[in-house]
Amino acid sequence: MATTNNITTTYAGEVAGEIVGSALLAGSTLANNGITVKPNIKYKQVLRKISMNDIVKDATCDFDATSTITQTEQTLTVEQFDVNLQLCKDDYISDWASVEMGMSEWDELPKSVGDFIIARVLAKVAAKVENTIWGGVTATDGEFDGFETLLTTNADQPAAMEIAGTTLNAGNIQAQMALVIDQIPTAIYGDPNLRLYVPLSAYKFYVQALAGFGTGGLGAAGVNALGQTAQHDMNNLYFNGVQLFVAYGMSDDVMICTTKDNLCFGTSLQSDMNMVKVLDMEDIDLSSNVRFALRYSAAVQYVFGAEIVTYGITNGSN
Repeated sequence: MATTNNITTTYAGEVAGEIVGSALLAGSTLANNGITVKPNIKYKQVLRKISMNDIVKDATCDFDATSTITQTEQTLTVEQFDVNLQLCKDDYISDWASVEMGMSEWDELPKSVGDFIIARVLAKVAAKVENTIWGGVTATDGEFDGFETLLTTNADQPAAMEIAGTTLNAGNIQAQMALVIDQIPTAIYGDPNLRLYVPLSAYKFYVQALAGFGTGGLGAAGVNALGQTAQHDMNNLYFNGVQLFVAYGMSDDVMICTTKDNLCFGTSLQSDMNMVKVLDMEDIDLSSNVRFALRYSAAVQYVFGAEIVTYGITNGSN
């Protein structure tokens, strides 16, 4: 008699790329196109930076090569991460899956339960990636260095663009945001990709201030005299001409201002480094266990350190 294989579907190859991709991109920063995604990085990618001095000169009859072009680079090196879980089918039988699993001799893990497990794991991975993008520390298991960590050693940042932070609240949020806006380099102010990255807590304080209960001369009635009944589009909110981006993974009392193409997220979404598998162990060791494995790679890096204004991040290298 042939052996019955309870779970025959293996999430791997091209499909794995889509599933892992949905996990990595489900966090607010990546899902809302807050930074630039660099896919298909198996190990590292060089982010080239080119700067030039004055290139326009008085015309002559001869070709006279002028100017100085300086090429430097940043390296985006992805790290490998995995998730390994073992679950007991009996837990699902006793809890809520007994009817769907039926009374047959072979208790198969229902597709709905398998999908539930995958969805829950991917949601946890997405939340972890979102938090790590901003506040991650590579020395912590399961994390890479996030932007808040990388920017503590940004030697290219002018000292004036490093703003000492304070505890934010509805009363001071506008004044503190203005300190950041004041230091934006002229070269990028007005760039359509310019964003003021703020944590959810700062966004909440700003909305409270717009309701008229903060400072800034809005009055007790707030914007358009709507007070606390005013509705604001989180993805289309501005301060002094700069669009806000609410990054759920950012730490409280921290802000970063730069263009979104200056902040990069690297991963191997379509490479063989991705894997998602669900394996029923019953035909292997006669247990009621189901194993889940997920593997992916990820990292972040900034490109032009001189074009990043920080608030509440201590930079020991500028």
